[in-house]
Amino acid sequence: MSEVTSTLPTGAQASESVATRRGRGLFSNEDWWSVWLGLGLIVVAWALFASGSSIKWLAVAPAKWSEVGQAVGDLTAHLPNYVALFALFALLFGSGLAVLGQRLVHFLPSFLILFVAAVAIFFVGAWTQASHYNLEPPLVALVLGLLVSNLVRLPEWFLAGLRVEFYIKVGIVLLGATLPLTLFVWAGPVAVGQATIVSLVTFFTIFLAGRALGLDKRFAAVLGVGGAVCGVSAAIASAGAVRAKREQASVAITLVVLWAIVMIFVLPFASKALGLSTGVAVNIVVGYVLSAHLFAGHWDGLH
Repeated sequence: MSEVTSTLPTGAQASESVATRRGRGLFSNEDWWSVWLGLGLIVVAWALFASGSSIKWLAVAPAKWSEVGQAVGDLTAHLPNYVALFALFALLFGSGLAVLGQRLVHFLPSFLILFVAAVAIFFVGAWTQASHYNLEPPLVALVLGLLVSNLVRLPEWFLAGLRVEFYIKVGIVLLGATLPLTLFVWAGPVAVGQATIVSLVTFFTIFLAGRALGLDKRFAAVLGVGGAVCGVSAAIASAGAVRAKREQASVAITLVVLWAIVMIFVLPFASKALGLSTGVAVNIVVGYVLSAHLFAGHWDGLH
């Protein structure tokens, strides 16, 4: 496995090594398990839909609220849905990690805490005044994560649930399932071809520039993918695929985020300098920001 996908808490290293020695088969690492879990959910959802049912009841999300009582009432009414959603993901992620040598006695309580925290963050984002105070779920999660990581010493057992790469990779598979093929038809061959050319040119430009500067080819590849699709998730997924070092993935992610922040402020001025109309300029900026957050897994927080 890659260094990005094989980090486990102390105490699980021995069992992880055993899982690694079993070979690099179709169930030997997080990358493959991400594919199987994501495709499995897609197949089950399709089968239920074909039979006249669906998994829509699992797609639970907080309703907008203006008073705490409304939030509590909404949570109480949909508590079975949240419990079922937790049970489903705990079963899926737990099954994969158990095969990889992770001790579920550590993972399950850690994942429960993360799940409850995520639900609480989304309830904060559902507050009717949240947008006024910029309390979107991604930003709240970012601030909370920074505070916890810098001010709180987490117990070793809690690290078992911090499988960020694993969660994101499964999310990438599921995100791909939401992209209708008809979108390519509506966009037309010119738009699809343009996007393909831009992505490939961007990737090879960054990759070859990195190699010319003496960067490790794995690091250059992660930088190229992260820049080509403007995505944190893309950088994480590609880092696991090319077996990049953890610090290389971290640097690539940081560069993607910083560059996105810079471009948010630069693009409006650049558009104005080029004489673009206000509508076109707004579409460029919004398109750039949405694409960055979409591939970073933040679409729900923005939409």
